[in-house]
Amino acid sequence: MEETGVVKEIIGPKAIVTVKRKSGCDSCPGGSVCKLVGDESEIEAVNEAKAKAGDCVRVAFKPYTYLKGTVFVYGIPSIMLIVGAVIGKEYLSRFLPAMDPDLVSAIGGFGFFALSFLFMKVFMKRYEGKTEYMPVIEEIIK
Repeated sequence: MEETGVVKEIIGPKAIVTVKRKSGCDSCPGGSVCKLVGDESEIEAVNEAKAKAGDCVRVAFKPYTYLKGTVFVYGIPSIMLIVGAVIGKEYLSRFLPAMDPDLVSAIGGFGFFALSFLFMKVFMKRYEGKTEYMPVIEEIIK
C-alpha cells in the first residue's frame, strides 16, 4: 500500500507526513500509525529518503506489516469469539445447568471477544515505537 503526501515535520529518524484521507481509512487496521485530522491523515514514517519538511514524498507500507496488522486486528478477535462460544457451550454450560446452553455460549463468545481487545491493547504497546513495523518514506517526488 502506498500513499503520497507532504512532510509536515522531522523528528529524528522519523517524519510526520500529511496525506489525503481516503474512504478505506475508516476500516484500516493501522490505526496506531495514522492520526486522522479532518479530511487528512498524519502518518508517522521512517525517513529513509532523507526528506525535509515541505517535501512531497511517497510513503509505502511493507506488505507483511500490513498483513500482520490485518490478521491481528480482525483474525484474533474472530478466533476468540469462536473459541469462547465453543468453551461456553461445551464446558461452561455444565457448570450452569439452569441456563440455556446457547445463552452461555453467547456469553462465553462475547466474553472472549472482549478479552481479545484487552489483549491486543497490551500487546500493541510492545510494537508501537518499533521502526520495522512503521511505514517508510521511499522517495522524494519532484
